[in-house]
Amino acid sequence: MSLRERLRAEQVPQNGNLRDAVSAKGEKLFQELKAKIHSELINRIDVSNLVRLDREKAQHEIRAILEKLLLQERIPLNRGEEKRLLREVEDETFGLGPLEPLLSDPTVSDILVNHPKQVFVERFGKLELTDVVFRNEAHLRQIIDRIVSHVGRRIDESQPMVDARLSDGSRMNAIIPPLALNGPSLSIRKFKTDPLKTGHLISFGTINEPIAKLLGLIVKAKLNIMISGGTGSGKTTMLNILSGYIPNSERIITIEDAAELQLQQRHVVRLETRPANLEGRGSIHQRDLVRNALRMRPDRIIVGEVRGAEALDMLQAMNTGHEGSLTTVHANSPRDALYRLETMILMAESNLVEWAINRQMASAIDVVIQVSRMSDGVRRMVSLSEVTGMEEEVVAMHDIVVFEQKGVSREGKVVGDFRFTGVRPRFLDRLITAGLLQKEDYNLFQGVARI
Repeated sequence: MSLRERLRAEQVPQNGNLRDAVSAKGEKLFQELKAKIHSELINRIDVSNLVRLDREKAQHEIRAILEKLLLQERIPLNRGEEKRLLREVEDETFGLGPLEPLLSDPTVSDILVNHPKQVFVERFGKLELTDVVFRNEAHLRQIIDRIVSHVGRRIDESQPMVDARLSDGSRMNAIIPPLALNGPSLSIRKFKTDPLKTGHLISFGTINEPIAKLLGLIVKAKLNIMISGGTGSGKTTMLNILSGYIPNSERIITIEDAAELQLQQRHVVRLETRPANLEGRGSIHQRDLVRNALRMRPDRIIVGEVRGAEALDMLQAMNTGHEGSLTTVHANSPRDALYRLETMILMAESNLVEWAINRQMASAIDVVIQVSRMSDGVRRMVSLSEVTGMEEEVVAMHDIVVFEQKGVSREGKVVGDFRFTGVRPRFLDRLITAGLLQKEDYNLFQGVARI
């Protein structure tokens, strides 16, 4: 039965533009028409050759097939519907199908596909359900396979989980049955083409101007900084902002599982881990890259996130002349960050006793910055703590800046203030000695500290 006959059988109005049909059963038929055109495109043209064509030439080829099929099926579409059909078929052929509009939406930061019929996005720190759907599980699997094949990886029953990177740098994770009970699941953390600047964080309420000035000083003074926070709390964004204060004259080595950092300096070497191949061989871990980075004459080493045995090598690098290193860690508080670091060092099978590990951390880390995504969706720096040494066998740490939440407004916005605790940071002397802190600036911070 042709699509035109299906329309008549379903009693869908045929007024020349399908406007009413799209609202109910007609939308289903529209999707079937799109699938049929895409299938016909694959049958008539080698898609691998098509994607090599100039976009305009490829559009011409698709449009020719579209016109033939519409004439053959005798389906009347107006200009707008034909344009939509052409765009969606192009997305199926060249891109990620139904996800393409979300990927091009600058307000979307995360795309979360729970199953083919349920797609959420995060906008401005809040999750919302979209009207985007896939035809079925096979359609979603096709999109996932397209992503992982472009980066030389695979996903199947023997390897049902995969991390990958899209062509624009966005980070992707997919998991399929038998591990995912509701069907294939896909998560995409979008890559920002325009990196955020300090001014953006101030306008968002993540930090304020005195704190921004202080952060710039501690980076330029080559203090070792660890950024702590939960998933989606803004750790990588904060790391990007801090890296922007590193002088152009310094050689920077970045080490990441999935490259996300957007450093603007001219002397940057980017390293990325590598998973095992199809035979289960050839994997390169962050620990291997940290060790190799030490032989590359770095002025600074930036580890996107420490999550395993590389924590020990990172601390040793900080303690052996590579000052000014930066990294992030998943933790709910600065103290928890140190506990997690201790656990990861034990994973390195270093045979170090607890007090020796704590001494390494106290000697290596100067500042711990805690970031958090609050109930209003805004990501804020909630504390800046200085590691001051050891008290008996415990790492001593004092808050220098804290965010004090006073409540929530009627609009749901978190109300609060950044406050300097009044504790005089030990690193102030280091800033003054380095010539970074003038007397008037010192008085400014002292004044803020008394608030």
